[in-house]
Amino acid sequence: MEPGDDLRLALELAELADSITLGRYLASDLRIDTKPDLTPVSEADTAVERALRERLAGARPGDSVIGEEYGPSTAPDSTRRWIVDPIDGTMSYVRGMPTWGTLLALQDGDEVLLGVVSAPALHRRWWAARGAGAWVLDGLHDRPRQIHVSAVSELADAQLCISAVNEWEAIGRLDAILELERRCWRTRGLGDLLSYMLVAEGVAEIGLDPVASLWDLAATQVIVEEAGGRFTDLEGTATAEGGDALASNGLLHDAALAIVGR
Repeated sequence: MEPGDDLRLALELAELADSITLGRYLASDLRIDTKPDLTPVSEADTAVERALRERLAGARPGDSVIGEEYGPSTAPDSTRRWIVDPIDGTMSYVRGMPTWGTLLALQDGDEVLLGVVSAPALHRRWWAARGAGAWVLDGLHDRPRQIHVSAVSELADAQLCISAVNEWEAIGRLDAILELERRCWRTRGLGDLLSYMLVAEGVAEIGLDPVASLWDLAATQVIVEEAGGRFTDLEGTATAEGGDALASNGLLHDAALAIVGR
């Protein structure tokens, strides 16, 4: 199987997901439930994950799948695993904010091979495969364009994207994130997928999350790295499975870790 076949499939899956999520976005009768961790899940979340699992079962029956809503399905003889976040930013989705999207990644062993991030309400889709660069298709251009992180080399010139301050307080790192904010030129509260994609596009220099799961980070990791950036957990390990994340243009990574790292 050629690597391009997997990427084409991932992009097809993103199209399928977009058709479902946009069909229920802003619907007055959207059904919303509460999960055991007290976070919301909409009928669109579960519908997307079911549809993607069904498509993968037919197209890649030998691969495992892990998703936010239905957990892991294991193929014991394969090291390949598809990672699905049907709607990253469900709280935004159910409140009508457009900063949500579907995240898809393919992992082989410990390496994430490709990632797709599709944010249809923003008319943007990002993707990357190892060795093939990072790309975006937006509503302003007819063709995909390759993206790269910025060349900003001083925190004083950096744009910082942070998630909710109360999440940093909950892990005992409020003072650290406020210090990083003071050191940077400008801060915007853009959490979820958008912070990492802005880093990959070179619009922002640092994006980070104090609490995150594999399906929140796998696709974004490979896109940031293929755009020339660096993506680690708060201990500095290059992983999507650390439970938190820091993405940067690479030039500012160590400086940011020195302030907010564990």
